[in-house]
Amino acid sequence: MPVNTENTLINTIIHALLFQSGWEWLAASLGIAYVLLASKTIIWCWPAALISTFIYTLLFWEGQLPMQAALNVYYMGMAVYGFWLWQKHTQPADNLTITQRPLTFHLAFIATGLLFTLIIGLYLANMPNARLPYLDATVTIFSVMNTLLMAKKILESWLYWIVINLLAITLYFQTGYYVTIIMFSVYFILAFYGYRNWKALKTDQTPSHSDQIY
Repeated sequence: MPVNTENTLINTIIHALLFQSGWEWLAASLGIAYVLLASKTIIWCWPAALISTFIYTLLFWEGQLPMQAALNVYYMGMAVYGFWLWQKHTQPADNLTITQRPLTFHLAFIATGLLFTLIIGLYLANMPNARLPYLDATVTIFSVMNTLLMAKKILESWLYWIVINLLAITLYFQTGYYVTIIMFSVYFILAFYGYRNWKALKTDQTPSHSDQIY
């Protein structure tokens, strides 16, 4: 890459960081807090997610990105659901344990996600000025589906986040959202930590609960 091109890219990133609003910084910080708290199965991850997605909903709506705003409205609902579900199982005898799913579940999960990705991708591809419609659809659909797995404390949800975050980084790099890349890069790293921590916590669970299906 030529030196001038590298300097232009660096200057663009610095400019984006300097002019990012305080609300965006707050939303991003709370988003990172959500992942950290979730990796430790701390229930307050969900209020952090609720506030973060509420701010993003307003920012995306104001920025004339209705689909992204709608996605964050969904995330708000899932934050409420996740808090309710985890709060419901606060007693040791009724604890919502970390579980795993068989290969057949994941094959069906991926197939369903790809089907909806194809449908949404085709729709976006026919919209004027659509950018990377299939990559955008992949990130959106699997994020929506995987949030439900996270709420149910399914171990493999962290593995899906690793792939989703990597695809999101690619999407935002190609569309010029350099500041968002920073947040998703942190998400990408924390997903490895989350998987490792949940796996250790699952090992410490009683055998009767560790493979329970919800």
